[in-house]
Amino acid sequence: MWRTYMREEKNVRLTSSEISVVWSSFQNNSFSICILKYFLANVDDPDIKSVVQFALDISVQNLNFSKEILQNDNQPLPIGFTDEDVNPTVQRLFSDSFYLYYLKNMSKVGLSVYGVALAIAAHADVRQYLSQAIQTSTQLYNKTAEVLLNKGLFVRPPYITTPNHVDFVDNKSYLGGVLNINNRPLNVIEITHIEANVETNALGKTLMVGLAQVAKSKNVRNYCLRGKEIAGKHVQVFAKMLTEDDLPSPMPWDLEVTDSTVSPFSDKLIMFHSSLIIASSISNYATASAASLRTDIATSYVRLSAEVAQFAKDGVDIMIKNAWLEQPPQIPDHKGLAK
Repeated sequence: MWRTYMREEKNVRLTSSEISVVWSSFQNNSFSICILKYFLANVDDPDIKSVVQFALDISVQNLNFSKEILQNDNQPLPIGFTDEDVNPTVQRLFSDSFYLYYLKNMSKVGLSVYGVALAIAAHADVRQYLSQAIQTSTQLYNKTAEVLLNKGLFVRPPYITTPNHVDFVDNKSYLGGVLNINNRPLNVIEITHIEANVETNALGKTLMVGLAQVAKSKNVRNYCLRGKEIAGKHVQVFAKMLTEDDLPSPMPWDLEVTDSTVSPFSDKLIMFHSSLIIASSISNYATASAASLRTDIATSYVRLSAEVAQFAKDGVDIMIKNAWLEQPPQIPDHKGLAK
């Protein structure tokens, strides 16, 4: 079936956007395969192991599809990540529950990234690939959610009491102010984004704790420790928004990090992993800021985004210094060639 689509537009070149989508997918899935091979090698719970295996199969399939699309367009294949970047045989670093929360977040990111990418794709091969990736990401989320629910680990947003009538905003005071004085209660849209950012930052903090524990380079260790501190601070900021309105702040639990100090990952992979988390956070904050009508909340997202952006820049500097940052395809330097 896939090859039928591959033949459909064999003479149609990929656009710059399509090259970007497929090139990034190659990078991300080669990375995911390394992570998931390690998870699969030391997971104990058979239900969780089944979901990890499913996620690994998806990543392998997506990598093969993106590789074939790039080759058919005569594009050089990225290096990405290989077996040299992972050692699945070392002692486990995280708990089985962490794997579940990680896969839940992985599926959410996949749905978002592939959905946006599909909307800019024209090539039949790319559209078919992205459509299939959205479908398998949906399946991964549902499988992960079912296991989380069955084990009592699913973190639900808070329940609230809502009015029994429809109302409209008729006063600018609804927007509040940046000083957080006499602001109105949170609405359900704002609660949704705040709770999601509590959960993702709690997961990110645990991940950074583990990676800092095993990173070989002092610079990478210190970078991960800084990431842990930032994520922990952001959890507190978002949790306070909820508790100030007498709402609980749901948190993932059993996010255990073992005492292992032997790294299953290369420092290059650890830094790439950090960059993916940062990119996801900036995207989440931008979406949440646009959806939040209370000025103080939107302003907090902007402030926190600036902190994350600086953290991202410092990470890029480390990757460049160590020749770990693979350059995306770009147009020729026509000005330089003219000289």
